[in-house]
Amino acid sequence: MGNADYVYPSTNVEGQSPHRVAIPPPQPFVKTLKNSLKETFFPDDPLRQFKNQPASRKLVLGLQYFFPIFEWGPRYTLDFLKSDLISGITIASLAIPQGISYAKLANLPPILGLYSSFIPPLVYAMMGSSRDLAVGTVAVASLLTASMLGAEVNAMENPTLYLHLAFTATLFAGVFQASLGFLRLGFIVDFLSHATIVGFMAGAATVVCLQQLKGILGLNHFTHETDVVSVLRSVFSQTHEWRWESGVLGCLFLFFLLVTKYFSKKKPKFFWISAMAPLTSVILGSVLVYVTHAEKHGVEVIGKLKKGLNPLSFGDLVFVSPYLSTAFKTGVITGVIALAEGIAVGRSFSMFKNYHIDGNKEMIAIGMMNIAGSCTSCYLTTGPFSKSAVNYNAGCKTAMSNVVMAIAVMFTLLFLTPLFHYTPLVVLSAIIIAAMLGLIDYEAAIHLWKVDKFDFVVCMSAYIGVVFVSVEIGLVLAVAISVIRVLLFVARPRTFVQGNLPNSMVYRNVEQYTNAINVPGILILEIDAPIYFANINYLRERITRWINDEEDRIKSAGESSLQYVILDMTVCSCW
Repeated sequence: MGNADYVYPSTNVEGQSPHRVAIPPPQPFVKTLKNSLKETFFPDDPLRQFKNQPASRKLVLGLQYFFPIFEWGPRYTLDFLKSDLISGITIASLAIPQGISYAKLANLPPILGLYSSFIPPLVYAMMGSSRDLAVGTVAVASLLTASMLGAEVNAMENPTLYLHLAFTATLFAGVFQASLGFLRLGFIVDFLSHATIVGFMAGAATVVCLQQLKGILGLNHFTHETDVVSVLRSVFSQTHEWRWESGVLGCLFLFFLLVTKYFSKKKPKFFWISAMAPLTSVILGSVLVYVTHAEKHGVEVIGKLKKGLNPLSFGDLVFVSPYLSTAFKTGVITGVIALAEGIAVGRSFSMFKNYHIDGNKEMIAIGMMNIAGSCTSCYLTTGPFSKSAVNYNAGCKTAMSNVVMAIAVMFTLLFLTPLFHYTPLVVLSAIIIAAMLGLIDYEAAIHLWKVDKFDFVVCMSAYIGVVFVSVEIGLVLAVAISVIRVLLFVARPRTFVQGNLPNSMVYRNVEQYTNAINVPGILILEIDAPIYFANINYLRERITRWINDEEDRIKSAGESSLQYVILDMTVCSCW
């Protein structure tokens, strides 16, 4: 195809001069710096609502900003209360057995699971902006707490110090989370990409499920390592200590929990069946043990739970070496994971109901509830997906459902804790396994493989690192690979050849649009990233290669020589 065969679209209008690109006037350094900081840390302009407002109104707006309950509270209706009451009672039935189970997973006294479902939900109800987030303990954070604190202090040999370190780690997690929110540094959590979270959660769920074999098989001695090799070695090196009574009981309850979950998934209107299943399992297991005296035949039970509300624990915080660094590291890592999960869950359900969640405000709310929790005998809490999904399906309207749940847990702490004495540990293991299987999202991994192979590598790196090395190494590995990908995106931007779509003035990627026509004598290249010092040399070399390839193509096709190279840097201008 030669030049004579192609008609170039004309953009000049008779009588008008061609458009010229104006050079923007120079800006003062202070103004440029101010604008850059505002775009980085205040993209939503949170202070806009305070402009031109009297002092009294600014005070009200300030209270509503940090305590959203003052915003939706005056509009609260009886219909909202009915919906939140049902939702709160439903999630309480799930929070009580899960709280006890996850506390055992963290090697903490079971009563802490109930404590952590009382104070933190009350704080979040006042400060949180999500209507659907249900606050409570989570398995991954519990596993991380047990793994990282257990490397420094043995929970069996020194339970008091271990408990105090858990409170201290929770304090550091809360301070770190709230600081990210106050300093508007929420974008840091965004480095935990979707692929990273999918792989990490699946790996942690696999490890947690394998560790529950201790409870299912009734083993007394078990490894403190979290990698799959150590766990399986510990399981199969003690085959002579496996207890068939415990195994049968665990398999039966696990089957019951999975069947109810499957039924509720197929029939969404019966969501309450799977929500009530864990508490039903605890009740049935306790009755069965009490009637058959199974605790005398190798089935371990929880034992006595302390009655009463949360005791104060700010005097138990540990700020002395060598434990301070361990508590700080544990708090920061578990705090990041808790933030990523809580904010992701909150945003997911807010999209369903078409309302906005401020990530920085959520960080402040989650951080403050963990700070309050660390002083009231609680360990790390956030918004778990399973509990929040139940809250959403139950028809919650506001964060008041968390208050209802907290009241139900308070009633349990005051009057019902003796009833959990005969709850078998094997039932708690079954509850954890049933919850964890839902975190192994193999469909998301398959989707990543189809859409982006690099994201799939990130996902599998996190999974393999967690399962075969340790939870911390898996997380660090996945984040490192994600950061490397961001750097590669900037340092090695993609470039495309553009062609003209027939009968139009539109130019598109010739690989994606097979009907796009190469313009004779002109090479149009699209650069898919901003130009920085880090990619200048690469772009020079890549553009030269495109030119050489185009000249070779023209020579072999017998077309006219290459006259112009046009660079489409629309993406660069957007940045």
